[in-house]
Amino acid sequence: MDLIYSLIDFILHIDDHLVEIVNDYQTWTYLILFLIIFVETGVVVMPFLPGDSLLFAAGMLAAQPNDLNIWIMIILLLIAAITGDSLNYAIGKHFGMRITRFRLFGKQMVTDAQLEKTHSFYEKYGSKTIVIARFVPIVRTLAPFVGGIGRMKYSTFITYNVIGAILWVVGITLAGYFLGNIPLIRDNFSKVVLIIIILSILPIVFEVVKEKLKGSKAG
Repeated sequence: MDLIYSLIDFILHIDDHLVEIVNDYQTWTYLILFLIIFVETGVVVMPFLPGDSLLFAAGMLAAQPNDLNIWIMIILLLIAAITGDSLNYAIGKHFGMRITRFRLFGKQMVTDAQLEKTHSFYEKYGSKTIVIARFVPIVRTLAPFVGGIGRMKYSTFITYNVIGAILWVVGITLAGYFLGNIPLIRDNFSKVVLIIIILSILPIVFEVVKEKLKGSKAG
């Protein structure tokens, strides 16, 4: 439970935590950000790590007076996102559903409901799910894994993987870089992060509500 609270605190106050990381580790911050994005996109049982909010905060941080360079950051985060999805695809292809039985503190990290939702995305969007999923928490981590299980052609997967990574990493990181210095956003960053999280999960909530209404009508 303490781990969950710590993770929530890290996500909601990610700007403060990143400032601490920069102060403590300086240019090693690049590696820390790389590893978070790589694990969040590349390890199927880690869908709860921050994604959108981390990229926005990283861009905002790069705009401050420090040793971080926005373009070096973007290149490294792009590599992390692309290789992370590729690893997840390989895990799905070689290990299949066995990996989803992994438990942390007695809790199954990948639920049947999450997998079902990811399958729904594939049914609706096909291969473009790899791109769209970049902007949807949890589905972002599970989409390449399910693509691997479904034996999606790798040339198709890597194409959408790269396109999605560019749109996601460059778009959100630069948004943080250019918007982060606006006083209204900088002074209310925790609220901005919360709004980003809410907007990110709205598609999932919408789909769940739509399915429940459809089920009610059928009943």
